[in-house]
Amino acid sequence: MHTPYHNYTMPAPRKGFEAQLANAQNYTRILPTIPGAGWQKALHTDRIHDTITSMHSYPAHLAEIRLQGSLASAWVACPPGVIPAPGRYVLAWALADENAPLATPLFAAEASEAGFLAAPPLPAHWQPGARLLLKGPLGHGFSLPIGVRRLALAALGETEARLLPLLHQALEGEAAVALFSDLPLHRLPAAVEVHPLDELPEAFHWADFLALDLPLPALPALRQRLGLANELDHLPCPAQALILAPMPCGGMGACGACSLPGRGRHWKLACQDGPVFELDELLR
Repeated sequence: MHTPYHNYTMPAPRKGFEAQLANAQNYTRILPTIPGAGWQKALHTDRIHDTITSMHSYPAHLAEIRLQGSLASAWVACPPGVIPAPGRYVLAWALADENAPLATPLFAAEASEAGFLAAPPLPAHWQPGARLLLKGPLGHGFSLPIGVRRLALAALGETEARLLPLLHQALEGEAAVALFSDLPLHRLPAAVEVHPLDELPEAFHWADFLALDLPLPALPALRQRLGLANELDHLPCPAQALILAPMPCGGMGACGACSLPGRGRHWKLACQDGPVFELDELLR
C-alpha cells in the first residue's frame, strides 16, 4: 500500500517571469517522488474523481485532428454546455492516458452545437477517437462591447486561433476587423485586414476595441510593443488581453505557475483571475 500523494507538499511558488516555468516543473517534479509502483494510475484516478465531485464534468471525444504547419488543433465532440466562450477554457483529461494526470487547458477557435475546435497547442500523442473528460468552462473571457464598429486583434504568440471567435462575432455584426500578426495566416475571411505587428501602435488610432493574445513571457515588453512610452500613457481605446500561461494545477490556484504582476504590485493568477484581463490592469 503506497503513501497517499496528498501528504506531499509543493515548494513555495516563486514569482517573476523567469520563475514561471520553474514553478510548473516543481509541480510535476514532486509527482514521481510518491512511493509505490501504482502512483501514476492512482493519481490519475484520484484527479478524475476530484474533478467529478468538485465541478460539473462532461464526457467528450476527439472527432478529428487538424494540422496547420507544425501546430495541431482538434475537433472536440461534446455537449453544448461545456463549449467555452471566447477567451474562457476547459480542462481536458485523456481517460486512457494514465501517464498524464495533469489536465490540458483547451480554448475554442470555433464552435457549433456539436462541439468546438480546440486551438493549438495540444498534446502530441492525442489521436482521433480518444475519450476525454472536460471540466468547465473556467476563467474570465473576452467581453466584446456592444456596438463595436472597428475591432483590432493582435496575435503575439504562435497562433491566432484563440482570437478567431471574436473575429467572426465582429464580422457578423458588420464591424470592420484588422488582425495584427507576423504569423503565416490561413483561411481568413476576405473582409479581414492583415497588418504586421510593427504597425500595432496604429491600431489605437483606428480601433474602438483591441483584443490581444500573448504568452506570459511577452508581457514585460508589451508596453513598448504598443508604442506607450511611459507608465503615464493611457490606452486610447478599451483593450483586453488573453495571457497564455502554464496552468498545471488545473485552475485551483495552488501552484502559482501562472502568476503575473498587475497594477499596484498585486499578483494575479491567469487560471482564476484570467486568462483574459483588462489591459490597463497589466500595464505598469
